[in-house]
Amino acid sequence: MRLTFLGTGSAMPTGDRMQTGLLLERATGTAADGASGRDVRERDGDDRLLVDCGSGVLHTLARTDVGYEGVDTVLLTHHHVDHVSDLLALLKARWLAGEETLTVVGPTGTADLVSDLLAVHDYLEGRVDLTLRDVDAGSFDVAGFDVDAVETRHSMHGLAYRFDDALAFSGDTEAFRGMAEFADGCPVLVHDCSFPDEVDVSNHPTPTQLGESLSGVDVDDLYLTHLYPHTDGKHREMQAAIEEHFDGHVAFARDGLAVEIEA
Repeated sequence: MRLTFLGTGSAMPTGDRMQTGLLLERATGTAADGASGRDVRERDGDDRLLVDCGSGVLHTLARTDVGYEGVDTVLLTHHHVDHVSDLLALLKARWLAGEETLTVVGPTGTADLVSDLLAVHDYLEGRVDLTLRDVDAGSFDVAGFDVDAVETRHSMHGLAYRFDDALAFSGDTEAFRGMAEFADGCPVLVHDCSFPDEVDVSNHPTPTQLGESLSGVDVDDLYLTHLYPHTDGKHREMQAAIEEHFDGHVAFARDGLAVEIEA
């Protein structure tokens, strides 16, 4: 599986990080480097999935070989604006490019969310064959990927996802042991780490909270994402705080980073 970070920022733009978006591909070619958590070169893929679609994600998706023409399914973690704001922009871009379908999947209320957006921008209705699907915690299939889902702890109902037992993505959530156990055994975990320790925050984890929750968990590579501007200049101390409790490799995700994951 190939993971490309399209957006690693938050609801407060910095200019360097788009809002949340991940591109997943199950590729058929041979990667330049198959090690978990290593950068890889471009290659073709069959199964493709866009996870979340925040502001700016459409632009970074357009810079990939896949492009917005090449991925027709979006899986949402939750409905905060910094995770969904490029949805209709994606729909319109695919329509104008001659693509005929789009599927949007997500937690309860996803179908209503997209329908309500289209009611405001009604000129987009009927432009593509649109499939809307709500899912709950549990197991299901999306775009050819085997997905497990667990509820997050955030200010809005949301889901964290585990893909093909290879990649876990927290979405927006506090750090808690249930999330850590959900990711246990995955080579790669992508986790919200929005603020440094000195920020008193709920609904998102600080590095120490995240590291404590991951103590003893079998994950090779941890990528930190959903980074607020408060984390600028704090990366080394944030990494050290996590490594006090977590034995795996800790890295900060960045927009455009591509990672090859082997189950």
